[in-house]
Amino acid sequence: MRVFLTGGAGFLGFHVANYLAERGHESIVYDLEPMIPSDFPEGTRGIVGDVRDHQALDEAISETKPDVIMHGAAALPLWKPADIFSTNVDGTRIVLRLAKKHDIDGVVFISSTAVYGVPKKHPLEETDPVVGVGPYGESKIQAEEACVKARADGLCVPIIRPKTFIGTGRLGVFQILCDWVESGTRIPLIGDGSNTYQLLDVEDLCESIYLCLVGPSEKVNDTYNVGSDDLRPVKEYVGQLCDYAKTGSRIMGTPAGLVIPALMALEALHLSPLYKWVYGTAHTDSWVSTDKIKRELGWEPKFSNGDALIRCYQWYLDHKHELHGATGVTHRVAWHQGALGVVKKVLTPKRKPS
Repeated sequence: MRVFLTGGAGFLGFHVANYLAERGHESIVYDLEPMIPSDFPEGTRGIVGDVRDHQALDEAISETKPDVIMHGAAALPLWKPADIFSTNVDGTRIVLRLAKKHDIDGVVFISSTAVYGVPKKHPLEETDPVVGVGPYGESKIQAEEACVKARADGLCVPIIRPKTFIGTGRLGVFQILCDWVESGTRIPLIGDGSNTYQLLDVEDLCESIYLCLVGPSEKVNDTYNVGSDDLRPVKEYVGQLCDYAKTGSRIMGTPAGLVIPALMALEALHLSPLYKWVYGTAHTDSWVSTDKIKRELGWEPKFSNGDALIRCYQWYLDHKHELHGATGVTHRVAWHQGALGVVKKVLTPKRKPS
């Protein structure tokens, strides 16, 4: 099977390409950023291109002749609203149109649980109303609508709604967490950490994608939530990471009513990399039901939230020497901490000289 991965040079694409190679399948990576060949299986082809560029994408699909597409290219919430909508909505429509033109067997669309907004009930099920919060959530809803329309036109389009996924190679906001834990810094939770906030290990996400790529269309041509089975409070699994690190780092609760406005002001002044969806929901309950994908496709998660954080942290320790000086706003590079770097200094105990 030959799989065309839009957004394939990023964190998820990197893992999917390796996951597929281990099972004897070939990947074509299509991304705005050049693929780093050493990160990908031998023989993986990289094509630099934009999903909004109809002609370039048409030529890439025509030349490489993939069997299926995983559409993971997306603008992050940090991007400008116009770029979020043009990438996430217009780009998705172009991918679907070209998949139909080239008789592609199916398009697995990577959506987000952000489509549920800030819910009032849990667990969230695939049939619950979608209410976008901000440009990112709204764009994902519109992209899903395009996928549903493409299904009606005869294309197989599985939609996966993953919870926040982490694992080896995940940086961004989780690099900041790893850096603070390694430094023995106290980890301020937004709120007291008693809320349930479900995560997902990227390897478990890869398994769900794979099942949708290879499964019969009558089963996979649907919408599926994906998340871990770990429904412990945030303070427990972040505490598990601190215990594993053995650096003296420990969690501390904070008043959400004071911290959120402060982070909002720092974001407005471009002094913090954290965006509203991160700090505005971190103190709330957020978890989805995965009964449907378990029942229909036989998917089962292997990793808990704590396992996923520890795997992410251990990878960070093993590779931090490679990260020096490289910053940006994607999930595969470190984020500049801005004012959070000052907070880190305040919360890091001074080490006594030995």
